[in-house]
Amino acid sequence: MNQPGYALIIINCWLIFAVFWLVSAFKVKATAERKSFISSLAYRIPFIVGGIMIGTFGWHYPMNLSITPESEATRWAGAFVCVAGLGIAVWARLTLGGNWSSNVQFKEGHQLVKTGPYRFVRHPIYTGILVMCSAQGIQFGRLHFWLGLLVVFVGLWIKLKQEEAVMLRHFPEYSDYCKQVKAIVPFVI
Repeated sequence: MNQPGYALIIINCWLIFAVFWLVSAFKVKATAERKSFISSLAYRIPFIVGGIMIGTFGWHYPMNLSITPESEATRWAGAFVCVAGLGIAVWARLTLGGNWSSNVQFKEGHQLVKTGPYRFVRHPIYTGILVMCSAQGIQFGRLHFWLGLLVVFVGLWIKLKQEEAVMLRHFPEYSDYCKQVKAIVPFVI
């Protein structure tokens, strides 16, 4: 089945994201402290549920209700937004380097990173992921995409709160950083 160009762009963005994250996961520092698997369910469950809502089609009313206009322009805009989100996430991941973890962890020799995209938001990887997720809503405009984005946001918000508790314990200056730089959306949230 041939996919239109805008759909291929989003598919390829997610493939690039997955491969890049998998490969770069092998270049991280050793773990010094980690939260339990049970505590991770608080953010993993909403993230998975939201991902399913964003990544699947064939929903019935009211979940397939059109929220945003459907046109070639919005579909290409969604593709552009997805590329931008991928760029943000990759830039942030490269800047974070060996301090990165898919779980809530503190690394040996962990450093507080405030350069690159971390000058604008404390969690730019999450910003990039949310921007990528919003691309589906922009492209296809259905209610389930937008609700899925909200559920993913909740999962990421729970995770960032857990991460920030760890950072505050290890870096006293993190409190000042939180006052100066917003968590996910520059100057807003």
